Amino acid sequence: MAIQILDVNEGHADYLCDESRRVGHAETICFPRSTTEVAQALEAASTNGWPVTIQGGRTGITGGCVPDGGLILNLSRMNAIGEINGDTMAVQPGALLADIRKAVGGGGDPALFFPSDLTETTASIGGMVANNASGARSFRYGAVRNWIQALEVVLANGETIHVERGVHKADGLGFKLGGIEGMLPDLSHLRRCDGIKNAAGYFVKPDMDLVDLFIGAEGTLGVVTEITIRLLPEPGQMNGLTAFFAAEEEALEFVRFLRGAGPGARPSAIEFFDCQSLALLRRMKAENAAFSDLPKLESGCRTAIYFEFDCEVPDAVVEKADEAVDCWFAEGAHEIEALKKFRHAIPESVNMLIGERKKTIPELTKLGTDMSVPDDRLEDVMRMYHDGLAEAGLEYVIFGHIGNNHVHVNILPRSMAEYEAGRALYFDWAKQVVEWGGSVSAEHGIGKLKTSFLELMYGEEGIEKMRVLKTLFDRDGRLNPGNLFI
Repeated sequence: MAIQILDVNEGHADYLCDESRRVGHAETICFPRSTTEVAQALEAASTNGWPVTIQGGRTGITGGCVPDGGLILNLSRMNAIGEINGDTMAVQPGALLADIRKAVGGGGDPALFFPSDLTETTASIGGMVANNASGARSFRYGAVRNWIQALEVVLANGETIHVERGVHKADGLGFKLGGIEGMLPDLSHLRRCDGIKNAAGYFVKPDMDLVDLFIGAEGTLGVVTEITIRLLPEPGQMNGLTAFFAAEEEALEFVRFLRGAGPGARPSAIEFFDCQSLALLRRMKAENAAFSDLPKLESGCRTAIYFEFDCEVPDAVVEKADEAVDCWFAEGAHEIEALKKFRHAIPESVNMLIGERKKTIPELTKLGTDMSVPDDRLEDVMRMYHDGLAEAGLEYVIFGHIGNNHVHVNILPRSMAEYEAGRALYFDWAKQVVEWGGSVSAEHGIGKLKTSFLELMYGEEGIEKMRVLKTLFDRDGRLNPGNLFI
């Protein structure tokens, strides 16, 4: 049966935007259920000269799946989850992280788990692959790239290829995949992010596994139609703690301590909450019934570090945490989930606050950073954030994956003038982060909103080399135009 391609109408309004609140337009939309139907849709797009915007759960915040005309290829109905095969499982790109977790945690013997731990569990696995997503537990387990064994991909010309880790590799910078062969761009002299959490631009290096070429490519090189994920044995025990400190300097010192605890005592996650984040949670608990069950925060708790261990918490860590103003302990997945709800309450509070302001100023949105820096620049970047925000007089919260030197600054503008001031500040920060050897995007990708940031990292020469690579796979520039670069 041929794929059904529909005219876009008012009933499709939700498919014209994502969580960035950017709104686009398109003429047609389709909802394939198989690889064959994806190939048919791409053939129709080629025949009609349509650009193609690939979508999954639309939980991204960089505008990557917001269409700019042409055909919307929505993969949400390709959500099948296969059987566990040893330590792997094949899933379609529309499968949600929450559903994959349920399928993996179904009581098998041995018990397995999927390490990627995004805050937004309604994210689709296809979107996670597109952005090389990570989450809190990336401190120990890395980004989703580490847990992808193989991909099935439909190329812009309609050809379907299968790419497997350890099987399909580049020869130096030369490569061949299906009917496409050429050279990977040499970006090593332009930009190196070794050891830095990075989800900005194409992943290329000599002799690479070619499956990695599509991970983090944001749908610009092909349409992923099946993903084989790797699984790990479920940890024998899980423990989570939240330690509260009277000052941010003490919290950062504790982060340094946790990082140096040794390989046998490495936390799986280290998360940060600044004083503004905790103040916002106190306010929401007092003013909004939806947050009434949040635990009470003592007045001396001004900064917090949440951390997890997939083993017994080392005695030295317990003793160090006891020096904090307060410490919450959780044992097992159920109790840890309660601590995670505390963490998740921060972005929920931010979105609710901005939602109220949008009633008066509809075009208003938050500004959220997604940058990472080398280990030796952690204190510098935190100082840069606080000083810049104080000087500009902007409202904000800072939270996130501090184990990887990757925190999110959410600027909460009260007017469009503050929004523009925040944008200018964000761009200045990005320039400094690049000078320090960091990344302008550690997990959210570039999408359509951060293309100027990617150019900061790689310059015109690097962007042009990426364009040449895209042209090898997508001669007409049909797939996700506007993502990564214009």
